[in-house]
Amino acid sequence: MAPAKVTLPSDTQILITREFDAPRHLIWRAYTEPDLIKRWWSGERGAVTSVEVDLQVGGHWRYVMTANGGFEVAFHGEFREITAPERLVNTEAFEGIPDPDGNAALVTVTLTEKDGRTYIEVLTEMKDKAGRDAIIESGMEGGMQESYNALEKVARSLA
Repeated sequence: MAPAKVTLPSDTQILITREFDAPRHLIWRAYTEPDLIKRWWSGERGAVTSVEVDLQVGGHWRYVMTANGGFEVAFHGEFREITAPERLVNTEAFEGIPDPDGNAALVTVTLTEKDGRTYIEVLTEMKDKAGRDAIIESGMEGGMQESYNALEKVARSLA
């Protein structure tokens, strides 16, 4: 499994790209179906305790995990655009900061397929550089790498 690549296209953006050895429709399922999200989202950092997904424009989502240190981590947001199985746009708010909704990111996920492999591009846009830098400095990259490795395994298990 090749690791995801993280770049910073602007002062307010994080771009993640990765290739998965699985077809796009299976990556989409693993990325959007609650029972499948529970199997990969926490990577090796804990256990997912709750996943709610109302996959429609204006619908809300919320993921909660208990981290290995025993503390709870939760994110939520609203779906803004859905074009299955190629594009998903949603807000993403980390519940562990003051005013999570006021500091929410806008996340655009694009999935393309070539020769049975899926290429993901995740563009996260924050309202300011401080927000972007806080995400980078949180250690998100290690957890994201673990989560994406697990996502690939879950998608492949569906074939």
